Amino acid sequence: MFATARFTHASHRGADMTANAADTRTMVEARGIVKVLGEAPNQVKVLKGVDLDLKAGELTLLMGPSGSGKTTLLSILGCILSPTDGDLSIAGNSTAGMTKEDLADLRRRHVGFVFQGYNLVPTLTAVENVMLALDLRDIRGPEAYDLAEEALHQVGLGHRIDAAPSKMSGGEKQRVAIARSLAGAPSVILADEPTAALDAKNGEAVMELLAQVAQDTNRAVLAVTHDHRTLKYADRIVRIDDGRIAGSERPKIDGTRPSQDSDAH
Repeated sequence: MFATARFTHASHRGADMTANAADTRTMVEARGIVKVLGEAPNQVKVLKGVDLDLKAGELTLLMGPSGSGKTTLLSILGCILSPTDGDLSIAGNSTAGMTKEDLADLRRRHVGFVFQGYNLVPTLTAVENVMLALDLRDIRGPEAYDLAEEALHQVGLGHRIDAAPSKMSGGEKQRVAIARSLAGAPSVILADEPTAALDAKNGEAVMELLAQVAQDTNRAVLAVTHDHRTLKYADRIVRIDDGRIAGSERPKIDGTRPSQDSDAH
């Protein structure tokens, strides 16, 4: 288990974060998101008018059956894919009219990713893997090392900064991935099936860690998951089906027990 830590939001954010506190509460705002994949006559409408807000200080779980559009929506929210139609704003920055280069810059500055397969470079140590993400944000040298070391301490791996991925457990690798997403002080962290490759104990530890990360009032966290063990950590659960939002609940506020319906396929 990792050490409990305070996940503070670093101050090296771009000057475009000038909105007032009320505006920055919504870190991601998506309206009418449509995504069509493929070419005519074999086009498939994967997303069919999705509306979704991600609030700072919250862990949102996105759940739905395979083929429901979860991964496509995550890719759009992370500025990896562009929507066919609809409006998207990240940390107060509208993506309307942005070039691929603009979207890449927005992604580097404001979005952190946690992948199911960890995506660690096997020849780099834990601290070097975290520094690699900082390099993409033009943070290098001693500052990058200090930020990477701090992030690893925050996820309970301060004693493993020089370890190679081959010497780490699955849970440790995923915590390095979370540290990497944290180090650049993103406005939103997007996690794709973060517990899928982990056993029950490590899965619980990773979700507890993401829940702590989400307590930062300058950051929103979204996790796509099939894992019903994660439900108890959610501030909000959003369900997607056939490219549309099918429902949303806030179990910690409503006092309702999250339903464990047929999401896991």
